[in-house]
Amino acid sequence: MGLFDRLTGTRRPPEGVAARPAADVRAALLALNGPDVPYAVRDGRAEGADLIAEWRVLEPAWQTYFARSQVSRTFQVRMRLAPDQHEVRAVDQEFDVTWSAGAPTLSVVARAQRGQVRTVSVRRTVGGDGTGAGGTDSFRFDSDDLKRPLQETVLGSGWTWRGVILGKL
Repeated sequence: MGLFDRLTGTRRPPEGVAARPAADVRAALLALNGPDVPYAVRDGRAEGADLIAEWRVLEPAWQTYFARSQVSRTFQVRMRLAPDQHEVRAVDQEFDVTWSAGAPTLSVVARAQRGQVRTVSVRRTVGGDGTGAGGTDSFRFDSDDLKRPLQETVLGSGWTWRGVILGKL
């Protein structure tokens, strides 16, 4: 694995794994959907990708004395299958929208990222001794919890997972 592969998040399948047809890879990625996963893998042809894996995160509201704010985050992995090279090209997109209820207006702040994104968001409840020891996570989001099953499925099918930083899929 070269330096550029590390920067882009490119991963190659293990030696000896035969590459499966594109239709099988697509079906395997769509099969990741289920009632016990917090994301959805769907057809993305209408949006310029072959498949889109999406995780919508609604973080807990932060209550201040005069206002309440809440972050709504959409994290997407857009994928394009390249059957000629037996690879899936992937680009991450993340959108944040913060809603703040102030007096008397509602303001919206948006932020977007594109490329290879690693996002971890945790809200921790402090334990009884005040040091944080014994605390528990009341909210947790890690973008790798979405990307890892996608990558394992692609690599298990004998294809390369190629991260895209700049340009089109």
